[in-house]
Amino acid sequence: MGNPLDSLGEEVNELVSSFTSQPIVGNLDTLGFTQYSFWFAVAVILMLVVLIVFKKKQSQSLVPQGVFVNGVEYIVEFVRDDMCKGLLGDSWKRHFPFIATIFLVVLANNIVGIIPGCKPGTGTISTTAALALCSFVYFIICGIKKHGAFGYAKSLAPAGVMFPLNALVWLIEVFSTILRLVTLAVRLFCNLFAGHVVMGTFAILAALFFEPMIEAFSAMTALQAGASVLWVGILLVIYAVEIIVACVQAYVFALLSAIYIQIAEADEH
Repeated sequence: MGNPLDSLGEEVNELVSSFTSQPIVGNLDTLGFTQYSFWFAVAVILMLVVLIVFKKKQSQSLVPQGVFVNGVEYIVEFVRDDMCKGLLGDSWKRHFPFIATIFLVVLANNIVGIIPGCKPGTGTISTTAALALCSFVYFIICGIKKHGAFGYAKSLAPAGVMFPLNALVWLIEVFSTILRLVTLAVRLFCNLFAGHVVMGTFAILAALFFEPMIEAFSAMTALQAGASVLWVGILLVIYAVEIIVACVQAYVFALLSAIYIQIAEADEH
């Protein structure tokens, strides 16, 4: 009987390779529909179903009733009060639909990805980059609408700084603004990817230590199977942590988007 850990490296490599985008329809060289595109669509559809059911149940009573209605209302009010009113001031109503949408889309994909057998639509850098690009374009447009194209570009340099230092600061600010696109995409992707690899690794450990007992029962294999209980226990703890991470990452993504909008519309930088 070999050591169950001997095949761990191979299993983990196979696990990591399973996160590579694979086309369900078409191919990646031209036009393809990957498994991440599929689960992204599933998450968005589920989110829309939840919102439609919520709206229907909410309209049935003037006072919110039930855990479901109160729970969804709490999420909406949290986005409104914490991320919109708290940061954007009087302009919060104008930006609330975008911030709420970006938060709910990221949250829905993160949560769906935690369900065993599913993948997060936000589990690939191409998806998170697309979401980050939406946020990037939105706050740039907000800045241009508020200051004009030239005024927004000029506002990136702090007032009162003499030339040529202000030109250097302006270049740094331009680079920092572009870098927001990268950091939004990479932060979300890396947190989800790392979390799912860790969960998958402990699931593999539990299976590797349990399989020998199924193949040939003995005192040693039974002892190894008992060790798999430890791995399952750790997996459940990590699973709970990943649920929290899924919510936190959706919050961070939407919060940073709101902050960037506030910076773009500010009179002084």
